[in-house]
Amino acid sequence: MLNNEYIPKPGQLLAKIDSPDDLKKLAPEQLQDVCDELRDYIIDIVSVYGGHFGASLGVVELTTALHYVYNAPEDKIVWDVGHQAYGHKILTGRRDDFHTNRTYGGISGFPKRSESEYDAFGVGHSSTSISAALGMAVAHDLNGKNNKAIAIIGDGAMTGGQAFEALNNAGGMKSDILVILNDNRMSIDPNVGALKEYLADVTSSRTFNKFRDEVYDLLGHFKSAGEKMRKVASRLESAMLAALTPGSLFRSLGFKYYGPMDGHDVNGLRKTLEDLKEVKGPKLLHIVTVKGKGFAPAEREQTKWHAQSSPFDKITGDSLKPNSIKKSAPKYQDVFGEALVELAEKDERIVSMTPAMPSGSSLWPMMNRFPERAFDVGIAEQHAVTFAAGLATEGKKAFCAIYSTFLQRGFDQLVHDVAIQKLPVVFCIDRAGVVGADGPTHHGAYDTSYMRSIPNLIISSPLNEQDLRDMMFTASEYDEQAWAIRYPRGASTGMEVRKGFQSMEIGKGICLREGESVAILSFGPIGKYVTEAADQLSEEGIEIGHYDMRFAKPIDEELLDEICRKYDHIITLEDGARLGGFGSAVAEYLAEKESKPTLKIMGLPDRIIEHGTQEELHAEVGIDVEGIIKNVRKVLIKA
Repeated sequence: MLNNEYIPKPGQLLAKIDSPDDLKKLAPEQLQDVCDELRDYIIDIVSVYGGHFGASLGVVELTTALHYVYNAPEDKIVWDVGHQAYGHKILTGRRDDFHTNRTYGGISGFPKRSESEYDAFGVGHSSTSISAALGMAVAHDLNGKNNKAIAIIGDGAMTGGQAFEALNNAGGMKSDILVILNDNRMSIDPNVGALKEYLADVTSSRTFNKFRDEVYDLLGHFKSAGEKMRKVASRLESAMLAALTPGSLFRSLGFKYYGPMDGHDVNGLRKTLEDLKEVKGPKLLHIVTVKGKGFAPAEREQTKWHAQSSPFDKITGDSLKPNSIKKSAPKYQDVFGEALVELAEKDERIVSMTPAMPSGSSLWPMMNRFPERAFDVGIAEQHAVTFAAGLATEGKKAFCAIYSTFLQRGFDQLVHDVAIQKLPVVFCIDRAGVVGADGPTHHGAYDTSYMRSIPNLIISSPLNEQDLRDMMFTASEYDEQAWAIRYPRGASTGMEVRKGFQSMEIGKGICLREGESVAILSFGPIGKYVTEAADQLSEEGIEIGHYDMRFAKPIDEELLDEICRKYDHIITLEDGARLGGFGSAVAEYLAEKESKPTLKIMGLPDRIIEHGTQEELHAEVGIDVEGIIKNVRKVLIKA
């Protein structure tokens, strides 16, 4: 059954909830039924249409309690990252459109201010919720309003430096803000670091929690004594609370700490949230949840079920893809992961790191083969870049596997800690270009543009998986400066890759096809569209040249001179921002020449690109096969 032929129906109670006001009409004893229906509806929809999965199932009870107790949109509910906001969307008027989630022209997979007044803040990257909610709380004070500001953040996102910066600031300002720590010990992969261990101690020690209760009871007896004893008891209580009860870390930052409590007890959450509405100042509620709650396969394999792109059986979790589908080409990330292990086997200097994306970046093969040389540093992109730089100072060859959209967070470190010091860190930049359903917060549109301005940094992009392997090999042997290799999300070409590696001449492109009047210069795997367009145009008698430039910096000036002598028109093609990108590099070089061909730059336009499949978005912005053919005809007509 095709997706567009079937839209699951909500349960009896959920079908009547078009806004939080409708939810508030229900009796408290009906809330668990709402949660059950909401969880079933998320499973029904995602099993057919795909989407982020486990995180939203884990916060169904919290979402229901929040919208039952607080008065959104006047009260601001800020979700961190946004993977867990599906229930929020369904309860705030988007139930009947939820099947369009993450599809071209449909609703966003993340909270988005332009989509709904209930989406208090647009998100997609982690660790921002506390900062945003604090800003809202301060604005409420300045405006003389009594509205509440609530930030919901996972324990994975709490490892991000911005979260700690915001906690420190909020505690110092004593603003009226509630931070809800959703502790499921997962981000996409299992969490790492000291905070994970701290929270595990808080939530798992029976002796610890029993002793806390006994201390509370003892202090209660003290308080029944005289004034002097009450003062002693008060000081003792503060000392005991800090030393013996959970949450001392958060109390040290100026927060009142509550918890840990069961995040799947909807009425327990309701009562606690009602109480916390009356408590002024910075508060942190620590809840413990299960990612994928209510769907057994997702509870067992939480990383696998973080997101699902294809239909699956909602009972067993088995894929509903036909078995006859031909095995697809390996993903670029997997080509990277396998090549890295091969290189590390030959070169003991090679180390690697990723900011909380060992699965997404395919670093697991390296982590399994060389656990002492591969590191997941948590959601800490800035740290990942400088950590790699530190390793490089001691002669290690650091391969930093990072998404393009996340490298933006490490820009200062890229400049200050890597480039200025000419450290030979290799940045393997995954998800470069448009990424598809995750949309504007995850598109890797800007990396070429912002990196081109940084000295001591090579910028390259392979046409195919063979070139990716050879670029990695060449970078592993190059120690003069940093190197960036960008590649897209998704499948490679499926070509047969030779064994071993070959060096690639730095800053040199190659001619793939000779032409007559028009030459297309491509940068990266998007060059596959040029091959298809050239074949179609050839059938019409139009022969175009195709050059795989490979490097945006340094650019191949010698090859550009040759192209300028031979062709009347140049078209550049890249899956990245037109402004400041590869095409701009060509334009800057041609600007110095007295006689030059006409130039057309094809890339992502100067606007925010929404979500859809990569193919749909390439077509929308005109950098697909049809767009190339259209631009070739235009320049020829003008000529």
